Amino acid sequence: MAEIQIKRIYEAAAADDGFRVLVDRLWPRGISKDRAALDDWWKDIAPSPELRTWFGHKAEHFEEFAVKYRVELSTGRAAPTHMVTVAEHLAAGENVTLLYGAKDPAVNHARVLQEWMYAMMDK
Repeated sequence: MAEIQIKRIYEAAAADDGFRVLVDRLWPRGISKDRAALDDWWKDIAPSPELRTWFGHKAEHFEEFAVKYRVELSTGRAAPTHMVTVAEHLAAGENVTLLYGAKDPAVNHARVLQEWMYAMMDK
């Protein structure tokens, strides 16, 4: 069964990545477009600049950040369009890999986005 995966953009692309989409608002340092091997870049689904700055990737802010980011996702205009794309790829049996640049694999917005997408699909 196809899945929504998350992966650092700095890791090499793999065959099982499927549809690769960068979900950061800013382009990651030191990554060429060729190396990124992207199918798309959804900067409009990333946290707002204000929320990203407030969060600062600090673990002590993560829980509150996740709540605020989910609100942005639920009230924003981009998320429904991107959810359709995700659903189409999953229905076709293709994984969707959300790519992010943050260093911490547990404290980052891509993890929140992945959980939010699964929750939306369960509705």
